This record gives sequence, C-alpha cells and structure tokens, in this order.
Amino acid sequence: MKYLEAFLEWGGIKREIICLVLGGISLIISIFDLIPLPFDAAWAAIILCGIPIILEAVIGLVTAFDIKADVLVSLALIASVVIGEDFAAGEVAFIMQLGGLLEDLTVARARAGIEKLVHLTPRTARRLTGAGEETIPAQQVKVGDLLRVLPGETVPVDGVIVSGQTSINQAVMTGESLPVDKEAGDEVSSGTVNQFGSFDMKASRVGEDSSIQRMIRLVQSADAGKAKIVGLADRWATWIVVIALCAAGLTWLVTGEIIRSVTILVVFCPCALVLATPTAIMAAIGNATKHGFLVREGDALERLAGVARICFDKTGTLTCGTPRVTDLVSLTGKYTQEELLEMAAAAELRSEHPLGKAVVACFKENRKAGKASADGKAEPVAEKNQIPQPGTFEMIPGRGVKARIGDRQVLAGNLEMMTEQQLTLDRRAAETAQKYLKEGCTVIYLAVDGALEGILALADTLRPEAGEMIGQLSAMHVEPVLLTGDHKNAAEHIASQLGIHTVHPECLPEDKMKWISGSQAAGMPVCMVGDGVNDAPALKMAHVGIAMGGVGSDIAVDAADIALVDDEIRQLPHLLALSRRMMRTIKLNLTFSMTLNVVAILLAMSGILNPVVGALVHNAG
Repeated sequence: MKYLEAFLEWGGIKREIICLVLGGISLIISIFDLIPLPFDAAWAAIILCGIPIILEAVIGLVTAFDIKADVLVSLALIASVVIGEDFAAGEVAFIMQLGGLLEDLTVARARAGIEKLVHLTPRTARRLTGAGEETIPAQQVKVGDLLRVLPGETVPVDGVIVSGQTSINQAVMTGESLPVDKEAGDEVSSGTVNQFGSFDMKASRVGEDSSIQRMIRLVQSADAGKAKIVGLADRWATWIVVIALCAAGLTWLVTGEIIRSVTILVVFCPCALVLATPTAIMAAIGNATKHGFLVREGDALERLAGVARICFDKTGTLTCGTPRVTDLVSLTGKYTQEELLEMAAAAELRSEHPLGKAVVACFKENRKAGKASADGKAEPVAEKNQIPQPGTFEMIPGRGVKARIGDRQVLAGNLEMMTEQQLTLDRRAAETAQKYLKEGCTVIYLAVDGALEGILALADTLRPEAGEMIGQLSAMHVEPVLLTGDHKNAAEHIASQLGIHTVHPECLPEDKMKWISGSQAAGMPVCMVGDGVNDAPALKMAHVGIAMGGVGSDIAVDAADIALVDDEIRQLPHLLALSRRMMRTIKLNLTFSMTLNVVAILLAMSGILNPVVGALVHNAG
C-alpha cells in the first residue's frame, strides 16, 4: 500500500512538473511572439497552471469556506482574462503553481527523512539462552531477555549492562562526539553503537518503547503537530477578498450598474500581493544561496524574520566536533612534555578510539612544526619514523590502552584504569585533573612503569567564527541559547567563551523539543540550528530549522527548513538580516499597493473609471 501511495504522490508531482514546463514554454512563446497563433500562447499556462488553482480555491470555499491566497490569485486570473491581459494571467498562474510544487517536494523530502531514521532501527539481536546464543529479529526481544552485543554492532533495545566493559557511540541520541565508557550497571539505548568491547545486557524497554522508536515518533509528531505557518498572502487574502466582494456587491445594489462592480474587482486585483511578494522572496532566496544557504521551505525566510531566540546544538555546530589535545602536564618532571606526548602517541598508535587518534594527531602536528622550524620546510615524515611502534598493545574497553614502548610499560586511560593498576592521584594531580574537568575537558592519565607521570587534557574546539557570530546575533536583539546533550561542565565552559547566558545541558531529543515548544507557546518563536540525528525533532518543532549541510546528518538536513551548505555559521547574522529586509520590502510594497487600490476603489464606485474598463473589455472582446 505504501508503495502505491508513493507512486501516486510521485505521479502527481510529475504531472505538476510537466504542466509547469509546458506553461513556461508557452509564456516564452507569448512574450517574444515566437510562433504565430490565432490566440495568445499564454493560454496554455492559464489552462495548465491556472485551472488547478481556481479549482482548489473553489473547493476550499465550498467545503470549508477557507479564504486563502488562492482565492486572490483566482480573482486576479479571472480579472486579467476579462480585461484581455492574457500574459499577466499566465504569469500569475505559473508563479503560484511553482510555489505549490516546491511545497509538495518539501513534504516528500520530509517523509524521506523519516524513512532514513527508520533505517537506523536495529534489525536483529543476539539472545542468550540455556542452549547458547541465537539471532532473532529485534522486534521479538522481550523485557528481561539477556542479550549480547559485539564490537561494531548496534544496540538492539534499551537495557542495562550486566557484564563487560565498552565504549558506546551515543551520537544518535545525545549528539556527543566522543563515545561514552560503559560497564556493568550502566544503561544503554537502542540505536547507539557499541565500539570496542563486547557486553551482555538485560532488555528493559523493547519494541515501540525503545529509544530509537521514541525518536521516530518525536520527529513524526513534531512534523504533524507543528502549527501551519500562515503566509503573509494568506493573512491578507481574507480581508482583501471580503472587502472587494462586499464593495462590488454593494455598488451593484446601490447603482444597478454591473460595470461598476466589475471595475471594482479589476482594480482590486492585488498585484503586489500576487507578483511583488513572490518576486521579493525569490530574490532573497537567491541572495541566501550566494551565501551558502539552501532554502528548502518557501516561507522559511518569512518565518525567520520573526524569531526571538536562536538555539544551537554544541557539538558540530558551534564546535568542530572532533577532540584535540589542549594541554599536557608533567606531574613529576621525570619526563618532558615532548617525551610524555611521544610515549602517549606510541601507546595510542593502534587505538581506534577518537581520543587515541587525537593524541596521535597532536604528536604528528608537533613533529611537523618542529621539523619546519629546524629546516624551514614542513615536509611530512613517515609514520614509522614519527612514532615508536609499540612492542605489545592491549586495548581495555571503556578504560584505555596498555603498551610496551621500548623497555617502558605505558598506560594511557581514565581514572578507573589507574585505580585498577593501584595507582592513586596525589594532591597536585587531583587538583590538576579537576581543573580540566571543570572546563569540560576529557582527561587521559599517563603512567610509565607503574608510576603516574602525566595528564593530557582534550576538548572539542570552538569554530573560530562562533564568537563573533554570537555577538552579532545578540546585537540584532535575538537571544542565543545552547541546547546540547553534552554534560554540564563542557556546555557551560563553551557558553562562557561565547557569551551565551541561557544553557541547557544533557538534553535528550525530547528535552529539546519540550523547551522549544514551551518557548514558542510563550510567544518567543525559535530558530534551531543543529547537525545530528538527535536534533531532527527539534529542527522540526522549531519555527525555523537550520541544519549544517556539510557535517550534518542526512536526517537533520531533511528535517530542516534551511540547510547551511558549507557549514559557515558566520553567515547566520546575514541570513537573519536578509529575512528582515525582505519582510520590510514586502510590507512596503503591500502598503503602497493597498493605498493605490483604496483610491482606485473610490474612483470605481463613483463611476469615474467605468469608461476605461469598458474600453478594455470591449477591446478584449
């Protein structure tokens, strides 16, 4: 059934595209008079693009008395045909039908995004029984079942680890860039990825209650529950149509002259609303494209102009999304910083953990810089010459690594690993580590031959342009807000560097949605900027959603109204200013147009314009 619906939907979109292409060709033929015809070629656009608009307007009026912009467009089409302006009628029909097509394509993309999210749902699970291990569909897992998850596999359901140690990539749920260490007693969520160690877990939430299924429902509910944004044209349409029809009807009743009523309808044709408004929007979208923004929703810029808060995810949005070594402390002085970094890099050389890779990358960068300063050239050095190869290597999941470097035994890992090796922190080491932890850093302890020798601090680094961008937004009277799944220390440290005062750390997808919904219910429209799968519900719920198009997931991009193609967040203030300037231009055009229309209405009611319209109608006939 779903394939039939998809086929019919694509068939409808395909028909719209064909009608638009033929309508556009007919307008070109009409304006340049390319082919001699007994009628204006623009009639093809009127029939192919205009008739569907008129039918939709009539159906809306009859079934729900819904007066929207399509009623205005229909009046404009009919009035233009009556006075013989066939090309203008065809142009209006073409522009409005193009907007309808873009809206249909957006809906189709939103459904595709949900389908991609569904694909993240685990398909199978390893269930442990008295007879051994069996592979079953994930839907058949029951609460209390004992499951085994191997390295590289996706956690099939929510549960609690009963044995084993590992690191879990939780980006799909929290957006955190680093895997989280887990051991017996810790909870794990479906859809997250086991990276390094195998573990056994007991299922606690399965099927529709699992985290990944809740995520899918959040995206769907945000899409369905998001109040339809009534466009400027629709807001004006009701009043314009009612005033025009009432004025025409009243004039006919009072004067008995049908020509005066027709004149009123003709001069009340809202040209600025139908033509100038789409033109201003398309010009703004073109400007946004030049600055790296792909506007996916036709009214996204109109909505953006009215936002009061801009909420940011942290990892990958305000930061680069990858950890870097920010500091290294030698605790005893027995080894220099360079020697400790070399031993740490050698121990981490075969590690696949992002922290281990960051240590290796730091050593390579330092070695290149050292070579460049020595001989004036920054030539790459072969890896085997850069970092000593470990004689032995052992990765302890959720703890760290153990390796023999030359004649030294090196440990690099977390505090639990040091404790297991019966190593304790003295006062200086504890204070140093606590300082970095308060700044939101991740700490790696380094032990050599059974003695604690050093501490490495690693952190996700800010995008260079983030601070200036936040300052510009604040100057535009928009409140920046940080909504992140990262822990409190990291979130507050980043926020303090950027001057963001409103911070909400450790947010799950439903927490972000709830905060945005509450803000908008209080009359503070929100623009959400994010990049991860976990941001998709918030991007859907927000008044405007902006996704990072480069580093962002496909699901986040599909959920957003605007995609930042090159991830240059420094352009966000320009986009906001552009949207506000666009709305000022539209409102100015409307004010000028409506003023002229009111004057024209008064002239038409007095009969002054009757000869002009009568001549136009006679010529058209």
